[in-house]
Amino acid sequence: MQIYPVRTSHRKNLTAGALAEILRSHFDGVAVDGESVSARWGAIDRLVVRPAGRELGIELTMNPQVPEEVARETIGRYNRFLEETTGFSAKERARRLRKSSSAPAGA
Repeated sequence: MQIYPVRTSHRKNLTAGALAEILRSHFDGVAVDGESVSARWGAIDRLVVRPAGRELGIELTMNPQVPEEVARETIGRYNRFLEETTGFSAKERARRLRKSSSAPAGA
């Protein structure tokens, strides 16, 4: 599971109802199961999102056997979903990931 930080102003999105609504605007086959919400579209065989405290937990299964055009559109939709949900752009998420992975152990 990948964990993404969520801006304070976007933490209202960390409910199953809000996550389902956002997923519906980007993907198909949205289903709510308790706190988890799943969807699919294009190269995404299965996307499961759930609140993880003040963060967003995501499990993602991709299909690498799709045409390149579908893969590009899928990545774009996924990035727009993450930005709408977390409040962080792709560049900001990458910068935070680099910063957290370069932190010394135990820090």
